[in-house]
Amino acid sequence: MDDQWIKSAKFLIVDDQEFNISLLERILRRAGFTGLHSTTDPARLAVLYNEIQPDIILLDLHMPEMDGFAALQLLREWKQADDYLPVLVLTADVTQEAKQKALHEGASDFLTKPFDRTEVVLRIHNLLNTRFLHLQLQKQNQLLEERILERTKELEHAKFEILELLGRTAEYRDDETGQHTQRVGKMAGKIALALGLPEHEAELIQLATPLHDIGKIGIPDGILLKPGRFTPEEFEQMKLHTSIGADILAGSQFPVLQLAGTIAGSHHEKWNGTGYPNGLKREEIPLPGRIVAIADFFDALTHERPYKKAWTQEEALTEIRKQRGEHFDPLVVDVFLSIIEKGEHFIEKREKEMV
Repeated sequence: MDDQWIKSAKFLIVDDQEFNISLLERILRRAGFTGLHSTTDPARLAVLYNEIQPDIILLDLHMPEMDGFAALQLLREWKQADDYLPVLVLTADVTQEAKQKALHEGASDFLTKPFDRTEVVLRIHNLLNTRFLHLQLQKQNQLLEERILERTKELEHAKFEILELLGRTAEYRDDETGQHTQRVGKMAGKIALALGLPEHEAELIQLATPLHDIGKIGIPDGILLKPGRFTPEEFEQMKLHTSIGADILAGSQFPVLQLAGTIAGSHHEKWNGTGYPNGLKREEIPLPGRIVAIADFFDALTHERPYKKAWTQEEALTEIRKQRGEHFDPLVVDVFLSIIEKGEHFIEKREKEMV
């Protein structure tokens, strides 16, 4: 037990009789206690409680204007739910009714007037021991909570990093920079926000989107890296990356991976029902898939790939306008174009890609 802490504990003595306060202070000083504060005016309890932040309160039960019972009620309201602040009631009223009422209102123990020096010191020492242990427990709990929070943040960071690395896994096969997935994710997040989705949903879309093409790991290099157009047979095989991606991500318990699976399986569906893999149309296509469809399309057009040169932004926007209501959800197109009109740039410098 930390005896030094106990000796320096902060006392607040509330008694309308100056004689009682003086007597208690003499007893406490002789016992080695130093942090003594007192008042004969119970109306000052609130001010002194906030100023001193006492470790123990010695409270007279019978006082004019505001008695000890009313003071106990106030203290119970002020204390935190998980706090332990001992209140030692001073009284000459030793009736069972008075004790029960005081205990009900939050009293910790009693000192009967006239005071016995040894009893005063022992009861106070016991209460302060409990107070000290409670504070130590609170400190340990706080440290534990901080460590848990720190560990949780580390795990969250690791989760986001894993998502990013998984998204880049497939892209490195046909995008030397591996940045396509991140660009599309950021673009999709901005579109989602502009559509009025809650911030946490937009953030989830941004985090999930980089996995939209993870199914490409199941496509042979001869098709994935082929320059020029696919044959009909090759295109059918290439389309399988949507179903492969959805299958890879199926069954996850994590919302971000569940959403990623939805996006992987729907980002090549078309508003008019001619997309793949399921030929969904209009609102049958999940909204995240409709959002990622336009972000993926724009980024693919404006960046060089093994099978094509990069388009200019204006060329890509012209094509998107042409596909409004055909390939793309008209509302998503309008929101995307409004973002562009506000000066947002989705094309980054591509010197490394153009080498």
